[in-house]
Amino acid sequence: MPMPPKPAASSGVDYMKGMDHGAMQGMPVPATPASLAAPAGAMSGMDHGAMPKKDQGGMAGMGAMPGMTMGPMQGGRAPPDARSPDYSDGIGYGSMQGMDMADNTPLGTLLIDQLEAFHGRDANGQVWEAQGWYGNDTNKLWIRTEGERSRGKLDDGDLEAFWNHAIATYWSTQLGARQDIGAGPKRTWAAFGVQGLAPYWFELEATGYISANGRTAARLRADYELLFTQRLILQPDAEINLYGKDDPQGRIGSGVSDVQFGLRLRYEFHRQFAPYIGVNWVRRVGTTADYAQRDHQPVLDRQMVAGVRIWF
Repeated sequence: MPMPPKPAASSGVDYMKGMDHGAMQGMPVPATPASLAAPAGAMSGMDHGAMPKKDQGGMAGMGAMPGMTMGPMQGGRAPPDARSPDYSDGIGYGSMQGMDMADNTPLGTLLIDQLEAFHGRDANGQVWEAQGWYGNDTNKLWIRTEGERSRGKLDDGDLEAFWNHAIATYWSTQLGARQDIGAGPKRTWAAFGVQGLAPYWFELEATGYISANGRTAARLRADYELLFTQRLILQPDAEINLYGKDDPQGRIGSGVSDVQFGLRLRYEFHRQFAPYIGVNWVRRVGTTADYAQRDHQPVLDRQMVAGVRIWF
């Protein structure tokens, strides 16, 4: 196909102008129907504003399309075959079922952390330590109890009940009461404290006590879980007890009364059932040690322990 010579770019002349496209060989040009033919320049001078404005479903300014009727864009009634008049299929417009936040759902747990038998230098016996709680993430009823039994009688123990209130992500305050049980005086104490999870996953607990006759006491506890595997866990724990003044009836001296340290190795056959073995050291201090010597009890007692840890 011969092409006209291309003029110089600087000429500014449209070199395609005047080209006879119909003369291109091998490309026939179909005839234009008379109904569609329009003289050149027929669009020039056309008054676009003169186009009729007809309301077709609220779309002003659009020309009517033959044979097409447009309804409203939204609203109106559902067709007769719709499953429900409002397209809801019978589902209400209330809150989504099962999508409530769980932070206000009350939950409860009972943990028997130590249920064991011990063998010491001078005596054998049993020990329990348990706690349970019920409530939501902010407020809980918290119950704690621990005690020791030997020679066929209950030596000492206590039962505590608290209102546990969260003050941070891993920390909470506790306010409640403690009741002593066992062979010593049956004293009642007002109790207050704080407990939580410290950095590096140390569980800490600090509680202060005030009795009706002005006696004071405090208990500090810490424990940690060292995982050898997902089931074999070594748990060290430590406890310190302090008293404001001597208590001859309870055979307790002022200041630091005793220090306890234990190591327990447990195997979790199930997350909620784990037997363990271990060793526990009890060191009586100060006047409490003097009372122990007078009663022919050891100042430093090493106990071999075996028990089970259960929670529900």
